[in-house]
Amino acid sequence: MAKAPKRAFVCNECGADYPRWQGQCSACHAWNTITEMRIAASPQVARNERLSGYAGNAGVSKVQKLSDISLEALPRFSTGFKEFDRVLGGGVVPGSAILIGGNPGAGKSTLLLQTLCKLAEGMKTLYVTGEESLQQVAMRAHRLGLPTANLNMLSETSIEQICQIADEEKPQLMVIDSIQVMHMADVQSSPGSVAQVRETAAYLTRFAKTRGVAIVMVGHVTKDGSLAGPKVLEHCIDCS
Repeated sequence: MAKAPKRAFVCNECGADYPRWQGQCSACHAWNTITEMRIAASPQVARNERLSGYAGNAGVSKVQKLSDISLEALPRFSTGFKEFDRVLGGGVVPGSAILIGGNPGAGKSTLLLQTLCKLAEGMKTLYVTGEESLQQVAMRAHRLGLPTANLNMLSETSIEQICQIADEEKPQLMVIDSIQVMHMADVQSSPGSVAQVRETAAYLTRFAKTRGVAIVMVGHVTKDGSLAGPKVLEHCIDCS
């Protein structure tokens, strides 16, 4: 017999969990931000995966001496834009999870489209769009005069489907546009909710670490300029 979905009370501001509703969040002290959500019971394997760490090979624990750890710098590759490389610390690190935020119309999607179109001439890339249609993205690329012959595109919002396709395509760099519209099947809340953003970002981060693919996630910002979604989103990625 299938288990009934669990109830949880989560703060929309910081993502803190509570066993019951309360007026003020004890973590961030915001008022009236705690809402109820239902989380579907999932298989033990899926729960174990979600509880595993973000860094390195998720779920694989091994004791190492500090002196045995390689100090060799991870190789980086250039985005083709000097200022973009500078912000990223000198380029993109394979297996890293990057979050890019900005106001609507600031040019996040355009910058990433330009970057991937350039890089696609020398490496395998994948642009996943969940907000715009493939035709809209193609029209923008044509308007900008970008080389589009080698860029792989995907219109999808299911994280499980995206990662399955990425496993087959094996891109070196993947863009998720945007994290707020992505969803996981076993999280019983709407896309953009605290639970969905938290779980999808964690899932993508683990995927990046274990597959060695660099993933850039596009994130929306609130009216005060901070990234929308739970605060844990900013902590589970490598660069924002």
